[in-house]
Amino acid sequence: MLTGQLLALIGAGLAVFLAGIGSAIGVGIVGQAGAGVVSEDSDKFSQVLVLQALPGTQGIYGFLIGFIILLRLNIFGGMVNITPATGWLFLVGSLPVAIVGLISAIMQARTAASGVALVAKKPEELGKAITFAVIVETYAVLALLASFLIIWFIPA
Repeated sequence: MLTGQLLALIGAGLAVFLAGIGSAIGVGIVGQAGAGVVSEDSDKFSQVLVLQALPGTQGIYGFLIGFIILLRLNIFGGMVNITPATGWLFLVGSLPVAIVGLISAIMQARTAASGVALVAKKPEELGKAITFAVIVETYAVLALLASFLIIWFIPA
């Protein structure tokens, strides 16, 4: 039978792993679009780089939740014993940032890649391109908040 600690550690791993995968895929998508633009006009590198960085935040959110779980378990100072029920709470609490992080990073990348195309034609429209991509970020932030609130208030 799985112990509470193992379930909580699986939750931490899922938060980091899934959100990280989404971010890796996301920055790759925008990087590919950006490379084409920069090959034509190297002056647009900084504008494209801003758009490429945006899908990377979901990986940071997942890492943050994973780290908070490790802190709650006191993994750095002798892990506390928790019940399997509490372990399940940690695992379930990690799922919003893990799943939404995975999906929103890829969706944000698609939006940002379109923003790269916009910047290629109209560099003065960078602000609009960023705005489109940041609206997708809202859902990643909400998932981060949901995971944080669930995990923070679990009695361990």
